[in-house]
Amino acid sequence: MSEHRERIEEESAAGAGFRPADDGDVRRMLQWRNHPQVRGVSLTSHEIGLDEHTAWWTKARVDPDRRVLMHLHRGVPAGVVTFAGLTSPERALTWGFYLDVAGLDARGELLPAWLSLEKAAIAYAFETLGAHTLGGETLTSNQPVLALHRRFGFRVVRQYEREIEGRPHQVVWTEMSRGK
Repeated sequence: MSEHRERIEEESAAGAGFRPADDGDVRRMLQWRNHPQVRGVSLTSHEIGLDEHTAWWTKARVDPDRRVLMHLHRGVPAGVVTFAGLTSPERALTWGFYLDVAGLDARGELLPAWLSLEKAAIAYAFETLGAHTLGGETLTSNQPVLALHRRFGFRVVRQYEREIEGRPHQVVWTEMSRGK
C-alpha cells in the first residue's frame, strides 16, 4: 500500500463520518455530482462525462495535496467532501462537497445528512488535517449553503465575479480559522 494511501486511511480512522473515496465510488460520485440540483450550484455546471470524471479521479486519488472522502450518514455513503491545500505551509485548506440529493431526499434524510456533513467536515479539517483556515467558494445564488456556513461559523471574506461555463457569476469566499 502506498504511503499516501496509508496516511489517508489513518486520517479516516480518526475522522468520524468519513472514509477515503476509492475506485468503487467513481460511478456513485459521478452520479451524485451530475444531479441537476448539484450542477445548478456548482462552479462547473455541465454534465460531467465518465472520461472527464475518471481523469479527475486518477489525479485526485494520488495527489498528496488533496483528500477525497465519502461522507457516511447513518453508515451509508451520502456525500463527497474534498479538501485541498494539505501540503501548504500555511495549512490554508479549501473544501467543497456535494450530497446524494436523490437518495437522501427519497429517505427523508437530506437535511440531517447535510448538517452532519458540514459538522464532520469542519472537525476533520481542523482536528485531523491540522488546518489553520478552511475556506471555499459558493455561488451567491446558493443561499441555503451560505446560510449553513454562517450557522457553523464561517464568515464572508470577499465577493467577486467568476466566469463559469462562459458566463459571469457572483461568488462568495467564506472562511473560518482554527478555534473560531
